[in-house]
Amino acid sequence: MNRETLSIHPAESAKELLGCHLLVPDEGIDVRITEVEAYGGPVTSPWPDPCAHTWPGPTGRNYAMFGPAGHLYVYQSYGLHLCMNITAGPEGEGAGVLLRSAEVISGEDAIRQRRGAKSSFDNLLRGPGNFGQALGVTKADYGLDLFDEDSRFRLVTGQANVNKPLMHAGPRVGVQAASARKWRIWLPHPSVSKYRAHRNADGKE
Repeated sequence: MNRETLSIHPAESAKELLGCHLLVPDEGIDVRITEVEAYGGPVTSPWPDPCAHTWPGPTGRNYAMFGPAGHLYVYQSYGLHLCMNITAGPEGEGAGVLLRSAEVISGEDAIRQRRGAKSSFDNLLRGPGNFGQALGVTKADYGLDLFDEDSRFRLVTGQANVNKPLMHAGPRVGVQAASARKWRIWLPHPSVSKYRAHRNADGKE
């Protein structure tokens, strides 16, 4: 796994990220990514995506998504949860992959300090809001280079590559525009979140 691996079509980048590990070295946290969602760029991009944060073009909020692949894009959802995305695609095009769910490999105690002792093991990082909370992401982490060995968060390849036949693909969760696009990709694992369609989903690719 390297920057070039992710500098491709966002849906293909999403597949490359499945099974990779996200580390928080200072806390001994290691999680294996089990579910992701790809997002494209503005109307001028090779993969226009009307439901993506990139759709208006570069802004003060989304500029990281137009930068090099492999950086962290953090945004607040519904004013409550901080969600983690990994930038994808060639620099300048605008694309990213939302981290939806993961399996805890190590650092469970540190994660439970944020998620609570009563959360089931499989629910600790199920869903993008829980994912961000479990790893303690903050707005100050926006733009971090996940391939920098000194970064607070680091992205590394798993011990074994994931067989693509094991992957499943389906519509993205809660998306209104381009709602039938099968850019949500996951592995068969109990940490994966449930699909919820937007009540005004357009049914379009």
